[in-house]
Amino acid sequence: MRRSAVARIFAVVAALVVPLMVPSGASAAGARPAAADPLVSQGKTVTASSMEAAGLEPGKAVDGSTSTRWASAEGVDPQWIRVDLGSTHTVSRVRLTWEVAYASAYRVQTSADGSTWSDVYSTAAGDGATDDLTVSGSGRYVRVYGTQRGTPYGYSLWEMEVYGTPTGGGGGGTPVQANGQLRVCGIKLCNENGKQIQLRGMSSHGIQWYDQCLNNASLDALANDWKADVLRISMYVQEGGYETNPRLFTDRVHSLIEMATARGMYAIVDWHMLTPGDPMYNLSRAKTFFTEIAQRHDGKKNVLYEIANEPNGDAVTWSVIRDYAHQLIPVIRQYDPDAPVLVGTRAWSSLGVSGGGNETEIINNPVNAANIMYTFHFYAATHDALYLNTLTRAADRLPIFVTEFGTQEASGDGANNFARSQQYLDLLAQKKISWVNWNFSDDFRTGAVFTTGTCPNGSFAGTGRLKEAGVWVRDRIRTADDF
Repeated sequence: MRRSAVARIFAVVAALVVPLMVPSGASAAGARPAAADPLVSQGKTVTASSMEAAGLEPGKAVDGSTSTRWASAEGVDPQWIRVDLGSTHTVSRVRLTWEVAYASAYRVQTSADGSTWSDVYSTAAGDGATDDLTVSGSGRYVRVYGTQRGTPYGYSLWEMEVYGTPTGGGGGGTPVQANGQLRVCGIKLCNENGKQIQLRGMSSHGIQWYDQCLNNASLDALANDWKADVLRISMYVQEGGYETNPRLFTDRVHSLIEMATARGMYAIVDWHMLTPGDPMYNLSRAKTFFTEIAQRHDGKKNVLYEIANEPNGDAVTWSVIRDYAHQLIPVIRQYDPDAPVLVGTRAWSSLGVSGGGNETEIINNPVNAANIMYTFHFYAATHDALYLNTLTRAADRLPIFVTEFGTQEASGDGANNFARSQQYLDLLAQKKISWVNWNFSDDFRTGAVFTTGTCPNGSFAGTGRLKEAGVWVRDRIRTADDF
């Protein structure tokens, strides 16, 4: 909006305060819902009554960024902004982050068809800042309808966040709806009813390089066409990743968690330490990062924490990794006591095999923590029967999660070995070991599922833009889950 900082301050101070009116089924601003329903509005289609100028489009209010915003035309009442959730949802919470041009009187409404509206909240005492509202309603569309401006300007929202769950056939039966909060029972991953389950899905490439491959269209395809259960969010620590801009990369992980949650998928937060290979090198950074992630997402049932991607190096013994886990896991547990934590293993998460060891180093000296699993990574054209046999033994003694594998060489490139890949997947199915394939991008290497140039525009559904490995792994993710 074209106004000075002084004018903004004056407008806020001069805002009129009048009594609050809250209809049945809604609570006052600032309250929080009892249920931690997922964010369902981010990236969805948005329309508005007006737009002040280019760069202030209504879609900016659901893009997950608090540095972009929607703004209406100035000086005109009423004004509205509406989000299409894509299907009917039960709506439990609406969070509005106002710019200085706020509504002193407005209504939050839901609609099944975009024509007939029902109020789930109303106020005539809006004072700007953030309104975090517990509501009760249902509909495909959610609208904020402003009837009185709090300033001489228009209406402007940094973010309009809608939380809820799909109803009926509109997205029901997702992996998270079917399984709820996961936990480790014995040496298996179990759902909230105690049933042993296997998750199957995809890992992103490094989000510092291939963020453009993770958008609404691609994740819609991953959830609905690929029928994936889980998205692994790979945030490199070095190599142009987290250490270069912690705020940027933490916010991107927040956003991707919300996008996976809205689609009913589990989200693995991958602290992708690789070079240097000693996890202790990044312990302080890891504590800062996981503290914020766990605080923000502790109410969700679909988050898993992978705390060390691939520890490696001759000096990085299992004792070093174990000590790292003992220091970091309590940081997560302080805020999120329920989510499984995935602990990397020695020598590039090979259970020690690539360093001349095996699973006994973990069996004889396990991490002293509950609800954890140990990770195993394999690349079928490199990791032969020695690795497969080690995994076979370890699966009978330890809780294992394959958080990364490829059908090609350990570089993520080269020829595919589908025969050995199938041997691995057959074992994982037999042992109910969850797996995630590397990687959901259009990188030039053979391990990236999409052909170069697919991102960001797709298409992502079907097989038209898939490489050979992409076709192979999509077929195996799409087979029916045993939930």
